[in-house]
Formats: sequence, C-alpha cells, structure tokens
Amino acid sequence: MLLAIHLVMTAVFVILALVFRKGKGSFLIAGYNTASKAEKEKIDEKKLCKYISNLMFAIAACWLVVTSSEIFHKIWLLWLGLILLFVVIIIGLVIINTGNRIKR
Repeated sequence: MLLAIHLVMTAVFVILALVFRKGKGSFLIAGYNTASKAEKEKIDEKKLCKYISNLMFAIAACWLVVTSSEIFHKIWLLWLGLILLFVVIIIGLVIINTGNRIKR
C-alpha cells in the first residue's frame, strides 16, 4: 500500500512537471498567482514555468529514491531521498529568487 502511495506521489510530480513544461499552470505557483499585475509583468511566465518544471522533475527523482527505500526495505534510502529532497528544494528556491533568471 505504501509503495502505491509513493508511486502516485512520483506520478503527481511528473505530471506537474509536464504541465509546467508546456508553459501552463502558472496559477499553481503560489508566489506568482498572488502577485499584483505590475509584479507579474516583470516576470517571464514561460521561463518561470520551465524552471518550475525542472524543479518538479528533480523532486520526482528524489521521491523515486524515497520509493526505492520501500522496494528494497533500506531505511538509509529513505533518509537519502528526504535529504536530497530538502536540498533540491532549498537550492531551487535560492536559485530562482536570486539574479534575473525569470525577469523579462
């Protein structure tokens, strides 16, 4: 049962990544959908969606490591996956919020 939940979570991340890759789904990005019109005009929506797509694929990969812990019954894989997930999210947020990567 737990394996099925892990696989569904991985599938959700991959589906979200594919939606963002097409340039759609920007309304799902919390900071972007709550921004004012003036703030949204400063951001290139396509670049933002592409970056978030890459982040979702990376998160899906980390979650596959967590899933492998259930398959192989190795607790160290669970911890490795969770640490990778934490690191990917933190680095991803730092990268997107520094510099002019998503500015027009």
